Amino acid sequence: MTAKTSPVPSKGEWLTEWDANDPAKWDKALANKTLAITTFSLTLCFVAWFLPSAIAPKLTNLGFDLTKNQLYWLTSMPGLAGGLMRLLWMVLPPILGTRKMVTITTLLLVFPVLGWGVRVQDPTTPFWELLTLAFLAGIGGGAFSGFMPSTSYFFPKSKAGTALGIQAGVGNFGVSLVQLATPWLIGFGMIGFMGGSQQMLGLPGQPTREVWYQNAAFFYIPFIILAAVLARMMLKSVPIKANIRQQFDIFNNLDTWLMTILYIMTFGTFSGLSAQFGLLMKNLYGAGNPEIVQGAGANAQLLVAGYSVPDPVSYVFLGALVGAGARVIFAPLTDRMGGAIWTLISGIGLLGSIIVTMMFLRPDPGAGAEALQAQFTGFLWGMLAIFLFSGIGNASTFKQMPMIFEPRQAGGVIGWTAAIAAFGPFLFGIGLTLMSPWTFYLIGAIWAVMCIAITWVRYARPGAPKKS
Repeated sequence: MTAKTSPVPSKGEWLTEWDANDPAKWDKALANKTLAITTFSLTLCFVAWFLPSAIAPKLTNLGFDLTKNQLYWLTSMPGLAGGLMRLLWMVLPPILGTRKMVTITTLLLVFPVLGWGVRVQDPTTPFWELLTLAFLAGIGGGAFSGFMPSTSYFFPKSKAGTALGIQAGVGNFGVSLVQLATPWLIGFGMIGFMGGSQQMLGLPGQPTREVWYQNAAFFYIPFIILAAVLARMMLKSVPIKANIRQQFDIFNNLDTWLMTILYIMTFGTFSGLSAQFGLLMKNLYGAGNPEIVQGAGANAQLLVAGYSVPDPVSYVFLGALVGAGARVIFAPLTDRMGGAIWTLISGIGLLGSIIVTMMFLRPDPGAGAEALQAQFTGFLWGMLAIFLFSGIGNASTFKQMPMIFEPRQAGGVIGWTAAIAAFGPFLFGIGLTLMSPWTFYLIGAIWAVMCIAITWVRYARPGAPKKS
């Protein structure tokens, strides 16, 4: 498809003519500029959304008096908030337009990020304040259901899979970024004028060290402000308008509900495990397992001689990195081969990797250090396989939706499915507090079987009703 060489006419921020599937009414340069700016902002949204998951596992090491369940709640609350806020953000693109929506959303990120930077310095901060900040972090999660439908308006169907895969995949890197950067950022007083240092307890047998944990939040404030300025100055809005009532017509379509089920399998798994990976690792194979480590704080004692206790911050970023990378890499393949076949592959891969991981969800410290180390390695590789196949499915489902629905409805369905799947961190956190990890993963395996059947019958088989 040939791009228009001159700018599409506009009146203020609103484009007066736009049809991404008509070369005469599409401006490739404007579409790519929009993709770049909104992806930059979306990455920061994911940073804000998963900031509590990067901070929470170390709060007790910083002197906060919090129970294991309270820590799960802090990593679960952004998922609950993100899911609820996505129900609001999904209707904003046709109402506010891309420019206003992206600018306002980006500025709102300042509140939770600044709040975490301030309160993490005070171990006497009450749990309800931390929980409130975790809820406000959900603003970053809510943004996804506005940004992705908005971006879908700017690209033709033949390029939608790649564009949405790039935006969502690079945006998802925000999860890995905040989890990877946090251990490094806290290590020096680069913005020490924003607060003093703290003493953080190390792993059993290791000494305390001086940290500046507020850096994990304050570092991103200048980038958030920059993204908001770029959005306000450079973005345009596509003239696709609909009130809330008109947008609700998507719920009369069977495929809206089926794609929601599939996206829960993919992004629900990605977001849920990204938020809970660190705590799950700590409680199964780390300092949170009383059969491995006895006591707390400076008095913690390693019970399995010769076993190297994994530090979650050294591994937790890998899951999001693999999942986000898969989303970017496989997006162009979905444009070439169709989304449904890759959704089918994602479902089968998820089922297999969940079953493998279940074998390592009941660690046996009594088997000795070498066996326990091998069990941890199996757990880690199983988890990374789950992230890989969830990332593939994230790319493929977003290719399917623009193919199944007309542009306005596709935007609404993208927003709706993303909203429901965003409850992943909340549901995973609550599920892991109410039942054993093995039982919870068993439910995930059953869900994957259901999704495989739906994908094959409705979308992937020869002669499928909605081949996509």
